[in-house]
Amino acid sequence: MKYIHFLLFIPLLLLSEQSVDIDDVKNLKTKSSMQKWLDHDFGLKPYKTNYLLPYGYAETPYTTNVPTLEYKNIEAELQVSLMLQVGHNLLGLREKYYVSYTHQAFWQIYIESAPFRETTYNPEGFVVFPIEDTTSIFGLRSLKFTLAHKSNGQPDTSEVVFANNQNLGNLSRSINYVKSTLRLQHDTLVTDISAWVPIASLDDNPDIMDYMGYTSVKFTYFLDDNMFTFKTRGNISTSKGAIELTYSHPLIHNNLYVKFFSGYMESLVDYNRKVTKLSVGFSFSR
Repeated sequence: MKYIHFLLFIPLLLLSEQSVDIDDVKNLKTKSSMQKWLDHDFGLKPYKTNYLLPYGYAETPYTTNVPTLEYKNIEAELQVSLMLQVGHNLLGLREKYYVSYTHQAFWQIYIESAPFRETTYNPEGFVVFPIEDTTSIFGLRSLKFTLAHKSNGQPDTSEVVFANNQNLGNLSRSINYVKSTLRLQHDTLVTDISAWVPIASLDDNPDIMDYMGYTSVKFTYFLDDNMFTFKTRGNISTSKGAIELTYSHPLIHNNLYVKFFSGYMESLVDYNRKVTKLSVGFSFSR
């Protein structure tokens, strides 16, 4: 059955914790180690939103470089994002150092063989400097500096000729960049203002900055149990960019998660194609 790949995820959503009794363990170090194992506490924490969106409806079908394959405008999307603190206060400014990894996949589960249309790999290293601004109207909270790589893990196929003398173009997409983010807070509204510049070569996608832009602003607003976000990103000189809105509400073990995206660079493979899409599913961290 063509949905068998997706159905494999259902048991993962329904599994309950298996209990282990450690009350009678006498060795305190052993007991602490077992408790960390039970709590899955090895320093890893959620970074960006972790979600599974079984239904995402795009305005138009997605394109593919493979002539015999047709994608639908309905697909699933998932993201796993984790971070690990690796240092603290090395400069005496109470700053914290982290490494992170974000894995994002766009999954055509509604067609035969259910291929992954695109998978994005995004490792980062960053440092966060806290700011205690209690007097100004800006409400400054932190300054973050990031070194990041983002790619779809595909090889350079620009010179590869397939059957029938077909050249599918270069399937590889990648960018390396440095980024700074200033965070502000006004009561239950958190604002993140970011700017970035690419480093190293952009040979895989030389015009990507025309669509990705160099700046973004993200607003995160909390109202009771509800969380709303609005993000805008773009390049002023080309008038290209994107907007993204999300809404989440707690359920029993996870959150209802709704995402709306309109613009460019929903995924790396489609960085220069405008996509308007509404996705619904669950998030496991906010």
